[in-house]
Amino acid sequence: MRKTILLMIMTLLWSAPLLAAGTQYKLRVDGLSCPFCAYGIEKMLIRTEGVESVTVDLEKGLLIVKVEEGVTLTEARLKQLVHDAGFTLRSMSEQPL
Repeated sequence: MRKTILLMIMTLLWSAPLLAAGTQYKLRVDGLSCPFCAYGIEKMLIRTEGVESVTVDLEKGLLIVKVEEGVTLTEARLKQLVHDAGFTLRSMSEQPL
């Protein structure tokens, strides 16, 4: 019985980070052509409240922005952030983590 309870507790603790996952946004951006460009937009986005991480794929012109649980970034907000960094947002998709 103790083993079963211990196993259940460990399973809950182990899965807790998965339950607290946020959202991931995939942004297609025009103008990303060099590491300096990528650094500039990454720096701009990572300063945004609730953003956990930003990954840049220069070859695909893709930004992957992960946000904390409960944080939502609208398309208008992301478009403005990308524009303020000097780029153009072409498309956006959103998926829960």
